Amino acid sequence: METISVSKMFGLFLMVLLVGSKAIHCTVTYDNKAIVINGQRRILISGSIHYPRSTPEMWEDLTRKAKDGGLDVIDTYVFWDVHEPSPGNYNFEGRFDLVRFIKTVQKVGLYVHLRIGPYVCAEWNLGGFPVWLKYVPGISFRTDNKPFKDAMQGFTQKIVQMMKNEHLFASQGGPIILSQIENEYGGIAAASGAPGRAYVNWAAKMAVGLNTGVPWVMCKEDDAPDPIINACNGFYCDAFSPNKPYKPTMWTEAWTGWFTEFGGPVHQRPVQDLAFAVVRFIQKGGSYFNYYMYHGGTNFGRSAGGPFITTSYDYDAPIDEYGLIREPKYGHLKELHKAIKLCEHALVSANPTVTILGTYQQAHVFSGKRSCSAFLANYNPRSAARVMFNNMHYNLPPWSISILPDCRNVAFNTAMVRAQTSHMQMLPTGSNFFSWETYEEDISSLGASSRITALGLLEQINITRDSSDYLWYTTSVEISSSEAFLRGGQKPSLTVHSAGHGLHVFINGHAMPFTLQTYKLSNFVMITGSAFGNRENWQFTFTGPVNLRAGTNKIALLSMAIGLPNIGFHFETWPTGVHGPVTLHGLNQGDRDLTRQKWSYQVGLKGEAMKLISPDRASSVDWVQLSSFNQGQQSLKWYKAYFDAPAGNDPLALDMRSMGKGQVWINGQSIGRYWMVYAKGDCSRCSYSGTYRAPKCQLGCGQPTQQWYHVPRSWLKPKGNLLVLFEELGGDASKITLVKRSTTNVCAAAYENHPSVEHHSMDREVNATNPHRANLHLKCAPGQYISAITFASYGTPTGSCGTFQKGTCHRPNSESIVEKKCVGKQSCRVAISNSNFGADPCPNVLKKLSVEAVCSTGTTTT
Repeated sequence: METISVSKMFGLFLMVLLVGSKAIHCTVTYDNKAIVINGQRRILISGSIHYPRSTPEMWEDLTRKAKDGGLDVIDTYVFWDVHEPSPGNYNFEGRFDLVRFIKTVQKVGLYVHLRIGPYVCAEWNLGGFPVWLKYVPGISFRTDNKPFKDAMQGFTQKIVQMMKNEHLFASQGGPIILSQIENEYGGIAAASGAPGRAYVNWAAKMAVGLNTGVPWVMCKEDDAPDPIINACNGFYCDAFSPNKPYKPTMWTEAWTGWFTEFGGPVHQRPVQDLAFAVVRFIQKGGSYFNYYMYHGGTNFGRSAGGPFITTSYDYDAPIDEYGLIREPKYGHLKELHKAIKLCEHALVSANPTVTILGTYQQAHVFSGKRSCSAFLANYNPRSAARVMFNNMHYNLPPWSISILPDCRNVAFNTAMVRAQTSHMQMLPTGSNFFSWETYEEDISSLGASSRITALGLLEQINITRDSSDYLWYTTSVEISSSEAFLRGGQKPSLTVHSAGHGLHVFINGHAMPFTLQTYKLSNFVMITGSAFGNRENWQFTFTGPVNLRAGTNKIALLSMAIGLPNIGFHFETWPTGVHGPVTLHGLNQGDRDLTRQKWSYQVGLKGEAMKLISPDRASSVDWVQLSSFNQGQQSLKWYKAYFDAPAGNDPLALDMRSMGKGQVWINGQSIGRYWMVYAKGDCSRCSYSGTYRAPKCQLGCGQPTQQWYHVPRSWLKPKGNLLVLFEELGGDASKITLVKRSTTNVCAAAYENHPSVEHHSMDREVNATNPHRANLHLKCAPGQYISAITFASYGTPTGSCGTFQKGTCHRPNSESIVEKKCVGKQSCRVAISNSNFGADPCPNVLKKLSVEAVCSTGTTTT
């Protein structure tokens, strides 16, 4: 018999403790005030991060930044289509490793809200439903339909059981404190009538019956049955109330920006208004809010839905698409979260009382036995206000709320941004693409050996099952030698009606000509030879002259899907592709309708079938060296090149502005669709004050909607990375560059603590040594240091980051003082006081310090 040593016994004891610690569960319930965790009401701050929209190598950094930003919870949808690509065949690997993602969040120390759905919307392909679900016999989505309910229940049970097996629900000691069933069903329920009501009740009962031990949520479903909590989504949710008085007030999607669609501008939401919306919600009794998105990420592959949603899903989130902190949005919200947490005890203990302070001004006060917190609001979007509260005066900027955790001192004002501003740029990496080569997509044999033929036109997704964006429609037309146009008359024209989303027209194996430089999206695109719909009107009509000859002519239509619909009443039934009529005009006998004649179909591209994107198969065809003779605007071309990974850790992207439209892969993995369609919109105005809507603050008008495409570092190897792209329209691949996203400049501005000015405590850095000292902070990204100060002024400087100017009051030594404190450091703190700068440049005037610094890569000093 083996004797167990003391060290082994101690090791076993530690293992028992470890296993036992995992088994420690917590209770999660709710009441009318808040989510209750282990008997304690909590104000919970959440942020959405979707695991498939980033890489596993990014997950821990993203969640740590979320925690540092003051979040308690990470919110994610569960994406059915990626997990069950075919019935009963599951994929939980790589970016789809849901368990790994949740365990990463747990490791960082945050909770999880698992929004199983399984309908997610999310600007995701088919709203997250797998395409095969459309073809289950007798199915009808999101209604009282047995085939759909059976499939939905099966997947929901699969996910719940996975979570239980890994002990990931809070009731088992895991981080999942909430789950969501269905998603934004209210509008669909209204259109569905009684079947919709029955479906909602069934979904709620099914979810609760899974016994997760945590509450379930339904967002935008006012009739969510008990015990499901109904929740709000939107830019503002302060007018929302739960459907029962014993449920907490929850905001599951506080929209930080808006998604981007090809042909549209990029949307931004000023952080002052976002903070204002959050505090409006909190002061009305809200206790849980979730930023959608906190990190938006990237729609890799063909996951973008819509259709016409861009590959970038940045969403103007506090953490940008590349995983970098976006300032001042991140920092201002971080300060907001600190102020809210200071009020937590009062918020969960008392109901607010409202006092009118003026025409547009109110005070919401939470006063309990041991705490008092107040929120002073000015709803006027144009004018500041001076109000009296608790026998003290407070100055409120327009469209703002001040938070007073102790009902006296201002800890935060939504409109006064203290966080630094960071300027990001796409900079050259110095990496070159070696030896560009091309391969022409073969269209000469289209229809010759097609396995699919039919009389009439077929719906695209019924044929492709979304295995490719592309479907060829081909037919033949006999032209008599007696046609007048063959003897110099006007050319005939072709008209094609399509249900979406794009179309290229080929006659006798030749693309009809177009001019790339004039290619812009309006209500619908019309280039000779190609046409596209847009998000508002997917259907479009192509009309153009055609070159026909006597005898047999082949007409080939390449129809393109640009992401399947993700929202709407029974969107699974909406058609895609050429639906006709297809008509030739200008023949001797008038118009000829080609719609009902014999058509042949080919799914996808020859290059896709040959797997040209794969490093193992990329050399299976004879590529042609790209030269000045063949790099012109040629449609349906494959390109490949090799490159080495650039040094450093900066996020990377491809600059694709020299190209037209297509898809791109790195080492066999799809970065996504690219399209240099130009953005239309109104980029002339943006103000934080006043009600925000997506058209309000737009960027990029007149420029390509998306120029840069994220290349995850983890997809690269040190040498010999394969880049393959398929170009539909034309372009110059030799001008594609690999760039890095880097912080180049940081700015900050903050006021002194001035005793003659009332309530500027939001500008103070509170610390143990000097609770009344104001400080300015500057911080470069990790791996960078402050290499120069380009502007510094202590006095009355004006302007904003990039446009700072000295005011009438300026201390001449400002720049040298800041340089001494900051240059050579990764971060620095400068005291805003007369003593620090040697003298008072303008007595009895409120002074501030404004600084702009350059961030460079290199070694920092301490």
